[in-house]
Amino acid sequence: MKIKTGDKVKILSGKDRAKTGKVLQVLKNKLTNKVFVVVEGANLLKKHLRAGRKGEKGQIIELPAPLDISNVMLIDSSSKKPTRVGYKIEGGEKKRISKVSGEFVD
Repeated sequence: MKIKTGDKVKILSGKDRAKTGKVLQVLKNKLTNKVFVVVEGANLLKKHLRAGRKGEKGQIIELPAPLDISNVMLIDSSSKKPTRVGYKIEGGEKKRISKVSGEFVD
């Protein structure tokens, strides 16, 4: 995967365009092979919760919804700019590399 959980990303399109946030979850649909990411504080949906049986009140909570992985781009840690991700094999291990700075992401 080019984007993993815990990465800092910038949103490229949609209602939250130009926002940045941390990736909370990476989801893959097995039927269509589409990949989605859940970004902290972005693409928020309101969910209405019903009142419980023991006198609890109903409430409205905001949850981040998944975004398509093509709508986000990894932020380079050294230059703080959005960057594409490539791969390089070093010591028999495949590592992610930033195209902007040429440094390893992991």
